[in-house]
Amino acid sequence: MQSLIIKKTEETPAIILNPEKKVFQFVATSWPENAKLFYEPVLKWIDDYFKNSPLDESVFQFRYGYFNTSSAKQIAKILSLLKEHSSKHSVKIQWFFEKDDFDMEKEGRRFEAILKLDFDFVEK
Repeated sequence: MQSLIIKKTEETPAIILNPEKKVFQFVATSWPENAKLFYEPVLKWIDDYFKNSPLDESVFQFRYGYFNTSSAKQIAKILSLLKEHSSKHSVKIQWFFEKDDFDMEKEGRRFEAILKLDFDFVEK
């Protein structure tokens, strides 16, 4: 399956979805003008990936420094989609946060609790 690579901008994160290299990452900040439109191809790619040719184990890394409310809704959709596919495939979620960034850690724990997912929390 072809990779999906979105380069980081001032308002959008780098998104690297590359099964060949076993890299599934969301990195930096997310506050695009239209989060739904920005994340739409990401949701489609993830759904297609799991329906067609997933790896034996897929580790998704979330390395956000900040995201706004509309991005949070889209991140929740991504996590819900991962949960949906985790019933048939091995999916792991790693949530990275800076040592003193209690807000980002809290956001990850909130997603974990609401969606009833198990996250691996990684303090940087």
